[in-house]
Amino acid sequence: MNQPERDTRRSIVDAAERSFREIGYQKTTVADIAKSLRMSPANVYRFFDSKKAINEAVLERFKGEQEVALAAIAAQPRPAAGRLRDMLATSQRINASRYSDHVRMNEMVCAAMEESWDAILDHIERFDALIRGVVADGVASGEFRPVDPVLATRCVRTAMIRFQHPLLISQCETMPGPAPDEMIDFILAGLAAPPR
Repeated sequence: MNQPERDTRRSIVDAAERSFREIGYQKTTVADIAKSLRMSPANVYRFFDSKKAINEAVLERFKGEQEVALAAIAAQPRPAAGRLRDMLATSQRINASRYSDHVRMNEMVCAAMEESWDAILDHIERFDALIRGVVADGVASGEFRPVDPVLATRCVRTAMIRFQHPLLISQCETMPGPAPDEMIDFILAGLAAPPR
């Protein structure tokens, strides 16, 4: 793909994201996106074969920002427990902030999770890969007990789901339960190697 095509695709994703934020993901049509760019819907379809493809591109960008932040923490040269704590806390803060600041964007995230969009499944795999790498580091260094990093990562993600999924963030807001830091403490205690 050449630069002008990349620029046009980026402009379409920008316009779609603006529209999702202003009127909502469900109400936005390809015609709305095209109109805001002063192009025809047929021209938009030259770059994206469906509205779902546009939705996925917006979601990929939306979640990509979170992945960049987590990858930076994962790459730091320090103990695994501190990195994992900061990754989970950062992820929770980003998701909570997005829930309150971007309610309409979260409609799209919920739909993606319910409909198993490829973009959300890819995001979950990238999220898991980052967590899995840090868990594996902790196991290798003896900081964490000898656990299967794949299974441990799935358990960590499941334990944090109430602080990650936009629907659960709102539904669990007033329900009794642990605070994010308490859940992270619990996860780290479960992974910690016994004292020697």
